[in-house]
Formats: sequence, structure tokens, C-alpha cells
Amino acid sequence: MSIFNYEYETSPRKLEPNKTPNKKRKNDYKKQIKINEEQRKQALKIEKKEHNRNVILILAIFLILLAVSYRSSLINEKFNEIQNKKNELASVEKTNGQLEVNIEGSINLNSIEQSAKEKLGMQRLDNSQKVYVTLDKKDYVEAGSEDIDITEDNNTTWLQKIINKILKK
Repeated sequence: MSIFNYEYETSPRKLEPNKTPNKKRKNDYKKQIKINEEQRKQALKIEKKEHNRNVILILAIFLILLAVSYRSSLINEKFNEIQNKKNELASVEKTNGQLEVNIEGSINLNSIEQSAKEKLGMQRLDNSQKVYVTLDKKDYVEAGSEDIDITEDNNTTWLQKIINKILKK
């Protein structure tokens, strides 16, 4: 008879109720149970490691996406800030142009004369108010007492100037 009581017929095996189980088989079964439990524990450990690795991978991907979205939100805020500053600059330049046009219009001699007459009560000069002054054609500028030789300084190099200062001492 073989170990597993396998019959080579097509009829089912007959059970023997009075047969006592072999102790050797019982020990083998207990060993198999222990081996199966150890394998199950190792399989659980491997499964836990894979699960933890997957969780860490998902968290890493989530953190990367969070960092990218935060960075893009910062970029959007700076872009909006720049656009607001450009809009402010455009409005200030427009106001500045309008003020320049107003200033140019107010600098006109006719407008100055008119505002002087209306606001300050001024009038144009009459011939009786004009006074003519005659000046002599004499030159009132005094000549310097020192003679300065400009041509000598321009033609000498810095090395020649140093040599001349050493030789003069």
C-alpha cells in the first residue's frame, strides 16, 4: 500500500473506522501546520511591506502634487500682483500725460498774460514806465596774475610727470 492510500481503480476508497492513525503522520501534519503558519506569517510580513510601500508611494505622489499645486498658486499670485502693478503704472502714466498736456497749455504766453490780468490785476508796461540804460563797452573782466602753461601738461605722460617731480626735489 502507498503512503497516501491511493487506489488505482475508479471506485472510491473504503474507509476503515477501526484503523488508528499513524503517529508519524500526525507529527508530519503538525510540522506541516507549523511550516504553513511560518509561511503564512512570512507571507503576511511580505504583504504588509508591500502595503506600506504602496502607501508611502501614494503619499509621496500626493506630496509632489501638493508641492506643484502650491508652487503654481504662488506663481499665479505673483503674476496677478505684476498685472495689478502694470495696471497701476498705466493709469499713473495716463494721468501724467494728461498733466503734461495741462501744463503745456498753461505755459502758453497768452494764457499766462490772461491769468496775470484776471487773477493778479497786472497790466502791460506803457512807454512812460520803460527805462533805457546805456552801458560802456569796457571789459570788466580781470586777467589772472599767474601764467599757466597748458601745453606742457598735456604732452607729458604720467611717467614723465613722476620723473620730473623726482628731479625737481
